[in-house]
Amino acid sequence: MSHVSPGRIAILASLLASVALVSGCGWFRKDNDSYKLSGEARPLELPPEFSRPDTSGAMALPGQSVMASSQAAQAAPSQPAAGFVVAGSRDEVFARIGQVLDSVEGVQVASRAQLLGSHDVSYQGSNFLVRAVQTGDTVYVSIIDPRGVPQTGAAATQLLATLKQALGGQ
Repeated sequence: MSHVSPGRIAILASLLASVALVSGCGWFRKDNDSYKLSGEARPLELPPEFSRPDTSGAMALPGQSVMASSQAAQAAPSQPAAGFVVAGSRDEVFARIGQVLDSVEGVQVASRAQLLGSHDVSYQGSNFLVRAVQTGDTVYVSIIDPRGVPQTGAAATQLLATLKQALGGQ
């Protein structure tokens, strides 16, 4: 019977462990080409909290009611030269504005947009929109340019005065 000393067993075990460690690196090889690239060229891996958009405020309730903000948006501007108020519904006032514009000499109506409540008008060499906006029980009539800025030129002021007199505006 052969006797194996503990020293030989320790040497043999350490030799086997070192062979397994050296050759074991090949066991964990990645076949993905991204890992063969240099560190700067590899794709960036982000944790999930960085790769998804922040939705924490998605279900937050607004501070004031929607009705209050829409009423504030529809409120008539405080500039008296920019427009006037007429009693009635927007559709009725829109039709009456069309009749008045057709009767004023020198006014050319290029188009009418009832859904928007506006008439595209050319008068005394100026182009602008005559707009009617419902503000509660009344309609605010104003003259604006295509960008929505109130017109205060001579032609716009004269036409606005004519409309105000014909419609009985305040």
